[in-house]
Amino acid sequence: MPTTEQERSTIIINKPVKHAATRCYHCGTDCITNSIAIEEKVFCCEGCKLVYEILNENGLCDYYKLQSHPGLAQIKPARNDKFSYLDNEDIANRLYKFTDGNNTMVTFYIPGVHCASCMWLLEHMNKLDAGITESRLNFTSKEVTIRFQQEKISIRKIVELLTTIGYEPYISLDDAEQKKTRNYNKQLIYKLGVAGFCFGNIMLMSFPEYLSFDRGIEHEYAFLFRILNLVLALPVFFYSASEFFSSAWAGLKQKILNIDAPIVLALIITFARSVYEIATNTGSGYLDSMSGIVFFMLVGRVVQERTYKSISFHRDYKSYFPIAVNVVTKDGTVSKNLQDLQEKDIVELHNDEIIPADAIVLKGNARIDYSFVTGESEPVMIETGKQVYAGGKQTGEKITIQIIKPVAGSYLTSLWNHHSFTKNKIEKNNRDSIIHVMSKYFTIVLFILAAATAVFWWMNDPSKILPSVSAMLIVACPCALLLAATYTNGNLLRLLSNNGLYLRDATVIEQVGDINHIVFDKTGTLTQGAKQFRTTGHQLTETEKSWVYNIASHSKHPYSKALVSYLGVYPLTTSEKWQEHTGKGLYAELAGNVIKIGSAAFTGVETENDNNKPALYIQINDKITAFYITTEFRDDIPQIIPVLRDSYELSLLSGDNDRQRERLQGLFGTSSKLLFAQKPIDKLQYIENLQKNSKKVLMMGDGLNDAGALQQSNVGITLADDINNFTPSCDAILDAKKFGKFPSLLKLAHAGRYIIYFSFVISVLYNIVGLSISMQGKMSPMIAAILMPLSTLSIVLITTGLGSLVAKRLHLSIKA
Repeated sequence: MPTTEQERSTIIINKPVKHAATRCYHCGTDCITNSIAIEEKVFCCEGCKLVYEILNENGLCDYYKLQSHPGLAQIKPARNDKFSYLDNEDIANRLYKFTDGNNTMVTFYIPGVHCASCMWLLEHMNKLDAGITESRLNFTSKEVTIRFQQEKISIRKIVELLTTIGYEPYISLDDAEQKKTRNYNKQLIYKLGVAGFCFGNIMLMSFPEYLSFDRGIEHEYAFLFRILNLVLALPVFFYSASEFFSSAWAGLKQKILNIDAPIVLALIITFARSVYEIATNTGSGYLDSMSGIVFFMLVGRVVQERTYKSISFHRDYKSYFPIAVNVVTKDGTVSKNLQDLQEKDIVELHNDEIIPADAIVLKGNARIDYSFVTGESEPVMIETGKQVYAGGKQTGEKITIQIIKPVAGSYLTSLWNHHSFTKNKIEKNNRDSIIHVMSKYFTIVLFILAAATAVFWWMNDPSKILPSVSAMLIVACPCALLLAATYTNGNLLRLLSNNGLYLRDATVIEQVGDINHIVFDKTGTLTQGAKQFRTTGHQLTETEKSWVYNIASHSKHPYSKALVSYLGVYPLTTSEKWQEHTGKGLYAELAGNVIKIGSAAFTGVETENDNNKPALYIQINDKITAFYITTEFRDDIPQIIPVLRDSYELSLLSGDNDRQRERLQGLFGTSSKLLFAQKPIDKLQYIENLQKNSKKVLMMGDGLNDAGALQQSNVGITLADDINNFTPSCDAILDAKKFGKFPSLLKLAHAGRYIIYFSFVISVLYNIVGLSISMQGKMSPMIAAILMPLSTLSIVLITTGLGSLVAKRLHLSIKA
């Protein structure tokens, strides 16, 4: 029982009470009323109803048959002039992939694509407007390519049509600057196809000679098969294997002996000896072995390169900024390309629009959300005449600002110009890879053995020097080592992705294995949306709750939605008067009562400078209720942080205030460093200092404010609630829904190195067998043809099996 007045006036509810509600026929959202309906079909809002009417009029209601409630979310009405900038021909031309003045092709990224119904509808857009001739959706990359006739429909009308049916495209400054799409390396596929075709046919024509044993085959057929094999081997050597030649040459130019250098040497010797044997009619050569090795190595590279074609790991602020803004001129408001903005330009910003450059507020109530730039979770009220910074988002009414710095000189851009963004992390990781280190020692040992063999046969039988030494270099090619790494990493990339961790490339696996210090961002990484609510002051009665519910349910503001979620569902009634003052609050008159919901200033409440401020106040006549929204940790955080603390040093860097310091310190432990009110440059410099003290740092963040730190760290991981939404440049993306698996995923990546070691031991055993035969000068093409594929097959099975076994023991998913 509560014993004090404070305790009696406090209500804590973790799980809101929900009443039964009908689900929207379009999007599946619980309907607060059954009044928005067509026949027996009920909708949650007028937007969803409008989409149904459009589809029904055009005979596209099969959209609802493929999947129930296929709409991803409620349809939010867009401003009439939201896409007016697309009427600017210069801006529109930047988005076109092709145009001849009328027939035009454009590609849009559609974040809302999620099911077969989405694909079906987006590929039938020609039924919605005759000006659209064709539309094709790449479901994996969520990109729709639309061909249309400008004489019948404009690009603006297409974007507005997509928005109306619930598939608003994400158009950013980055789209205007990247004319080329993220195409997959088709040349690698062609090389693989050529190598596979030639390898299969060479093996087929080598069987007669191999299987004839001592009887032999007729001379003319043997010579014919050898010539055909040589012809088939030419494209493998000069085209398919060029992948390895170019890599080896690039390494040698930088005075680096990478894994491809000894492989190229082995390929050259194999091909040269085979040509010599066929030309002198002294043997069939080793063309089947050479073609097989090239084929299997290309298979591994293709598997790795295809893994994350649809996920972008190299985004910068241009992917976050709009392509154009509304500039106020003497002739009225015009759309202007973001890069053409100049100092003293006057810009209009509406709710949820991004500040394009550092500016001064001229007019309106600026309520700026800097969470994605600085990490501060609460919006900041900026007075007229004060400065606002690029990257912030206006969350209130329309405001007017004056640009004081061009886009290139803004605070956010200056962060991106930091030297950490210019360093080539990928190239460094490749250079330091364990595979290249091991291959160097492997090559040295091989050359020493080859030299010893040459000396031995020079002293005993000089005629066997060339056959034995060349056979050693052919059989002991470090291909097995490369295959061990390629297939191990390829399998680990698959296993990691099945469990929600998407790595940029295979080199990141090794870097994760070296990590000894993990740095976390707080807002959006450890914490998530509001889950717990608390009220103080006047305790609302059920009747008052229904009044508040009716008023707040009509607002799209996040705090209003949180309040509605807390209250549950009540029958709708009509307010005598309802007004929303953007950036301030809601005013309504209901049942003879004056009700206000909003900020302290709006409701007339005097507040103190306290970090623990209510999210909003509810005023019913003269009674005040304070409504708190507690930002909670993600569900898995209390379990995974103690686990990570046992294996790694931990730090926390937050741009937010320190109101949760005590709780976080208890979670992270006294040995962990917690820093608050950190600017983006502070986070970057903190990681730099850790690295100077020989720490291998993994940084996990979620916003632009973490971009510098993510890039500076040895491994930067972005936590994303939707892996296809905007994420800053990083080495990996972790699906937030799989956060609980993070410690196990780190262990799996760490195990990759030991799997490669074990695979290497197996390949060395094969090499010992092959070298012992070669050093005696007894290596025949048939033995080589058996040993090399057998070695390759063993490596593939071992790496795949061990990786899956480790994943299973860590309770990770093996299948997607």
